[in-house]
Amino acid sequence: MPYINGQKARRRGPHILNVLERRYTAQFYESIASIMALRHTYLQNKFIFVPGENLIPILKGLGAREDDFESVKEISDLTGPDPTLDYRTVTYGRFCIDPETRSIRRLETQPYTLTEQEDYKRHDSGIPRTFDEAPTDMQGNTVVQALMLFKSLILQGVPVTPRDGLDYSSPAWICTMFNARTHTSKNNGIFGEPALEGVHSDGSDHTMTVFLGAQNMRPDSAVTFMHDNEETTGVQIWETNPTLIRARVHHRHFLDTLMFVDHDFKHSVTSVHQLDAAQPACRDMLVVFTRRPKLEGHVSGYADSMELHSTGPLHLPMWLP
Repeated sequence: MPYINGQKARRRGPHILNVLERRYTAQFYESIASIMALRHTYLQNKFIFVPGENLIPILKGLGAREDDFESVKEISDLTGPDPTLDYRTVTYGRFCIDPETRSIRRLETQPYTLTEQEDYKRHDSGIPRTFDEAPTDMQGNTVVQALMLFKSLILQGVPVTPRDGLDYSSPAWICTMFNARTHTSKNNGIFGEPALEGVHSDGSDHTMTVFLGAQNMRPDSAVTFMHDNEETTGVQIWETNPTLIRARVHHRHFLDTLMFVDHDFKHSVTSVHQLDAAQPACRDMLVVFTRRPKLEGHVSGYADSMELHSTGPLHLPMWLP
């Protein structure tokens, strides 16, 4: 069996979650009730933090398979090199959340670009980046699929501050999903920074970050701070104004999930530290950006392709109230 990212590559058949088959189960409506309560908080505060132990029954109610909760912990073994960061490995997929057809579909790959105009100030700002594509083990996992359904239910109808160059007349959403493993190994000169760019935003309308696991990570690592938009883009956490910090959250447990309106806040994340300095550390996350499609003339330099993925298709039914 081949090795990828230092680990054995997993081989399993993909599953497709059909949420419509869940409509006659009580657990489905318990999940919907929980999601609507979270959506109410999201409308008020523009962010929610959901502990994994609370999210797991919601995802099961939407149809996530029991065995996929273990499988999703292993998908980060399949991540590949990041073109601009030596401490991170990544896979990446583009999806369309389409309320009109009530489906989520995999889109063809495109480069990923963030710019300083979108409050992203880093050495690779404005550079189109290409990553290894999301493997079958990732997009064919019903936990990952249920997370996309969960997010689509939370964000529908939530007002956001518009971003320049996005088509807010479109009913469709572009969903960009990263599986990112951040590595730290001081002996090898690798220092993991989940947000090397410091205080930033991600050019999105709604951002969701999901903790999959960690190895040899010090428990005070990778704390997320949410900042008022008045905070200076690009400053590090120790340079920030404490009076502009709006929230502090810490992904510590499996499937701990943060979701927020990306253009209403800036955010930062502290470093990944080793617990045992003699052994490398890593932190595995799903990071899901959702926004309206780009218009021609968008600052990134290109519009969104809506063509379906030719070799890794996905068509996921949606349920909307």
